[in-house]
Amino acid sequence: MSTTTEPDRHTGPTVPVATATATATASGYRAARTLPLRVELARQLKRRRTLVMGAVLAALPFVLAVAFAIGGEPGRGGDRVNLMDTATASGANFAAVNLFVSAGFLLVIPVALFCGDTVASEAGWSSLRYLLAAPVPRARLLWSKLVVGLGLSLAAMVLLPLVALAVGTAAYGWGPLAIPTGGALDAGTAAQRLVVIVGYVFVSQLVTAGLAFWLSTRTDAPLGAVGGAVGLTIVGNVLDAVTALGDWRDFLPAHWQFAWADAIQPTPEYAGMIQGTVVSVTYALVLFALAFRGFARKDIVS
Repeated sequence: MSTTTEPDRHTGPTVPVATATATATASGYRAARTLPLRVELARQLKRRRTLVMGAVLAALPFVLAVAFAIGGEPGRGGDRVNLMDTATASGANFAAVNLFVSAGFLLVIPVALFCGDTVASEAGWSSLRYLLAAPVPRARLLWSKLVVGLGLSLAAMVLLPLVALAVGTAAYGWGPLAIPTGGALDAGTAAQRLVVIVGYVFVSQLVTAGLAFWLSTRTDAPLGAVGGAVGLTIVGNVLDAVTALGDWRDFLPAHWQFAWADAIQPTPEYAGMIQGTVVSVTYALVLFALAFRGFARKDIVS
């Protein structure tokens, strides 16, 4: 730091005046080492909402299995054949049915919860400013929380079919995945298709993750961020049901959320999933960018 001198207005002698600003940092400080992912992950895993959400998702296959045991095997509703009709054909079918009944709404909740509660909860607890004063750079804090939130969301989507596959295999046996329109996929191919389906369901939920994360950086109320993301997702589903919108529905992420059903065919079709991926990723990147840009300029008072 260089200095110059100027006369003191009161006493006459000259005093040093700083002409450059020195950045003082603690010895050994590295911004990239603050708030490691393993620390943030451990914090989130210990939270009650994480454990409750995991328990709910793990319980769903048991609930469906009991429902089928009480009500009997699913029957065909009229002339329309759907995946639900094959739910008890094998463990693979049971896992696919669990994804089918939960992808539209149930799996939206953990994504909104893990991505929407993460920053807003820190603000609600008045601990956000202390994290930033640690000091944790703002971009680093958001990055750690976003990665962990997305990781937990993916874990939730993997947990459901894994438990469903185990429950379905125990209840209905291990076998090929029966295709509703006829034919079957051998167990190895079925497992590969289920991996593709889970991956696509996760990608299709990135819009909800983006909404929740952006709202989480804008409010100090976790419920507002989570509820807002779920509410906007529901609005998207409602708009997709308005057939009068015609081709405009192609720009709605909800329009492609069940495109993964094309993977359960002897010859899979990926065109719908590719379009859905492009739409979802585009919206998500814009929302994540807005979250980082807005948080970098936000006054943190809580």
